[in-house]
Amino acid sequence: MSDPTQEARKTAGDDPANGKGAGGDSPFGEDLAQVQRQRDDYFDQLQRTRAEFVNYQKRSKAQADSDRTYAVGSLARDLLEGIDNLERATEALRASASAGITEGLDMVHKQLLAILAKHGVEPIEALGKPFDPNEHEALVQQPDANSPEGTVVGDLSKGYRIRDRVLRPSKVAVSVKPAQS
Repeated sequence: MSDPTQEARKTAGDDPANGKGAGGDSPFGEDLAQVQRQRDDYFDQLQRTRAEFVNYQKRSKAQADSDRTYAVGSLARDLLEGIDNLERATEALRASASAGITEGLDMVHKQLLAILAKHGVEPIEALGKPFDPNEHEALVQQPDANSPEGTVVGDLSKGYRIRDRVLRPSKVAVSVKPAQS
């Protein structure tokens, strides 16, 4: 026994399975193509959104890691002023020949530098190196026949870096050619 409506459709040339009717393309075929295009667009948007989210996660993680690494920077910068004053006090006491006190202050100074080093803060070695404006701040030009021009010949204030970033540049004296007399 067959369905009379399907029989009538087949005789009229209307087959819903292939989307063709008696008049050629049916509206179902066009709707199906439009729905497939829309599906493809949504799938493309989904893939792009997923990729953007993965990139966002990577950027966020890198930023958080960077923030953790350099978080001690402002505290270290503040401590450096105190360390400078401790160095000056130690030098003043050396002049007055108080050996016991200067040894104690030297130990405290080394301990503070070790604590900073544990957190990635290291002094910038400047003496005898070529002047680098990224790490040094030139305060004085000093004539020096023994050093090539542009070499750091004096370290007026020690600079420090935290990992790969300069925390405070070294204040230095840079050699120049002596004047011809």
